[in-house]
Amino acid sequence: MSTANTPVRQLDAPAVDELRHIAEKILGEFGTSATTAALLGRVAHAVGGFSDALRHHCRPVDTADGLFVLRGLDVNDDAIGPTPAGWATAGDSGARHDITLLLLATVMGNPLAWKGQQNGRFVHNIVPSPGHETAQTGASSSVLLSPHTEDAFHPGRAHLLMLGCMRNPDHIATTAASIRNVSLPDEDIDILTRPLLPVFPDDAYAKAEEYADVPPPPVPTLFASEDGLTLRFDPAYTPLEEADETYRAAYRRLEAELARVSVAVSLNPGEVLVLDNDVVVHGRVPFQARYDGTDRWLKRASVRIPGRRTRPPAEAGEHGYGQTALEAHTA
Repeated sequence: MSTANTPVRQLDAPAVDELRHIAEKILGEFGTSATTAALLGRVAHAVGGFSDALRHHCRPVDTADGLFVLRGLDVNDDAIGPTPAGWATAGDSGARHDITLLLLATVMGNPLAWKGQQNGRFVHNIVPSPGHETAQTGASSSVLLSPHTEDAFHPGRAHLLMLGCMRNPDHIATTAASIRNVSLPDEDIDILTRPLLPVFPDDAYAKAEEYADVPPPPVPTLFASEDGLTLRFDPAYTPLEEADETYRAAYRRLEAELARVSVAVSLNPGEVLVLDNDVVVHGRVPFQARYDGTDRWLKRASVRIPGRRTRPPAEAGEHGYGQTALEAHTA
């Protein structure tokens, strides 16, 4: 696993000041970062006035790595308060940074939320939570969070994933691997582009169990888009044991290749990791949570890009396990 050569876009002081001023103004107007139609509209209006320099920093991912780090945002460790004990109690913790991330998400596309996840908020708090140490969700800590496509179970999943660092004193790394950097034989690609197995929702979606008796849609793991291979990958929630040995072997070779090309990105406060969710799988290394207000704390935002053609058309017919995507239409 490599840690070098992660693409970085450094925000200059005027861009940082611009973002801070706009976020503080919006927070002052609304008194909260909880997303409403009015707040989303205000954010979209503010983004319309972004400088060309700031827009340039937010241009699409433009390397085969499928990611970049936006560096330079100001995060005051004392001002943000203690790391929340869980998303449900986080409330407006780090509210200005919620709005900053929402501004950045809006200039990149349409922010996305889920009605059944974190109360429908458009910016999530990712913190270790007691009782969830071994879960395959963002609330875990003591186990490897397996590399995966964000919300791989759903046809309305994000095109971009943004992880903004509030606190990371133990330098805990996010892992990332691009399908564009792997080397697979044509036979494996052919096998994995066939829709054979479903991808189930993770435990963060409380109402998904209501679809236990509904036939799950089989989906392809790989898709040959006009721009190159994309993937839909979540081994922790894919019933690989239901496939034949040929398919399982191809899937395992893909896993091994993704591990080979994986990079580890240890974010510092004020850095935002932007991942192309069609190209890159991400995870997290294990760590020991302290639950004393000093643990790792990330903010997460998801983005859909209107008109993007990176997925099989057949996805449009999937039921999505009853989960409702809430998309802020900003364009």
